[in-house]
Amino acid sequence: MEWIGNLRKLITDKNPDIKGEVGYNLVGADIILPLNSVGINEWVGQHVTIEFLNEIHCRKTGQKIKKTFGEGLSYSAWLEDPGSVESVLRPELSRIHEGVALRDYDWEQKHHNQPHFVYLSQTGGFKVGVTRTTNAPYRWHDQGAVGALVIANVPYRQLAGEIEVALKSIIADKTNYRKMLANVSFDSEGLMEWQEACCDELGLAYESFFDDEAEAIRFDYPVREYPEKIQSRTLDKQSKIEGVLVGIKGQYLIFDSGEVVNVRRHSGYRVAMKIS
Repeated sequence: MEWIGNLRKLITDKNPDIKGEVGYNLVGADIILPLNSVGINEWVGQHVTIEFLNEIHCRKTGQKIKKTFGEGLSYSAWLEDPGSVESVLRPELSRIHEGVALRDYDWEQKHHNQPHFVYLSQTGGFKVGVTRTTNAPYRWHDQGAVGALVIANVPYRQLAGEIEVALKSIIADKTNYRKMLANVSFDSEGLMEWQEACCDELGLAYESFFDDEAEAIRFDYPVREYPEKIQSRTLDKQSKIEGVLVGIKGQYLIFDSGEVVNVRRHSGYRVAMKIS
């Protein structure tokens, strides 16, 4: 099989596949024309070659560019893109619940003035994060989380960000991709212990938003072998990457050589992929 197109982030299925694992789909484009989705869990165990065709196209305009900004955008598109608003990375800055848009009123109403979760996830270690309720469990799949547990359910993004900031003094808010790509065992007790610690830290001011009925959710990934020594590769520095694909976790393809490739990082890159 050969696939030629411009990469986009991997998309996952809401429900596990028949093996009980997160189901991954390649949903690229021909410049900006969407291509049919391809399920790629079955690629695990096969020889996969990724060859960069020396072209990068902005995923919004199709313009040929030398460098991407944000997620596969040209610099000018990134400056104008609603999804590049600062409240994406710093939710506590959002003001759309007050009727004030930081960049695009309609986009922020649709994405930020909506119910959000404050959650704990177990990637390499434990971390706190926020996501729109409709974005679960996909957000946790993107992180390569083996487990997740909702702490609070809030009506808009700024409040979720406010809670996250209040918890940063006791728990991390970032994912260490190297630790995530190790063989991490699901720890439901650890998630529940952190939930209790976070609720204690937040106190009465946020108690009405706590989700007391939430249960820890487990995620298994199509990984047959975890790398002993991780070697992160980018197509800018190595135009051809190949080997037996031994796993997919988060946004990473994992090869038997220990090389890993972040597909989302290469959004907009035009590649030829061969599977044999």
